[in-house]
Amino acid sequence: MSEDRVRQFTEFRKRMNERILAEDNQVVRRFFALDTQTYKSGALDVKTKEMLGLVASMVLRCDDCIAYHVAQCRDAGVNRDEFFEIFSVGLVVGGSIVIPHLRRAVDFLDQLEDAQTDAPPPHDHAAG
Repeated sequence: MSEDRVRQFTEFRKRMNERILAEDNQVVRRFFALDTQTYKSGALDVKTKEMLGLVASMVLRCDDCIAYHVAQCRDAGVNRDEFFEIFSVGLVVGGSIVIPHLRRAVDFLDQLEDAQTDAPPPHDHAAG
């Protein structure tokens, strides 16, 4: 079951990103490109940027974004103790309204760990 959720999330995101980017809309394409560029290594490394993205996603209460950044953080080498510190920051900044999203974040992390998928989510960040 857990592998299904991870696979479904990854496949849906990939399919819909391809569908959206197939449209002739430069604003959407440029935004997706800007989003991807933002998470590349620079003054901050990829791991740090993904951790920031995860906190922001928690505070904004975007479950798809949270799942995406949990997967990206895991790929960037974030360990379980680091995840819970990230979750703590998101919870303190966002308040108790973040708790349901924290539950889903931990559930998705558990499922990622259980699934041990060989294919990480695509590394484009567009639309979380």
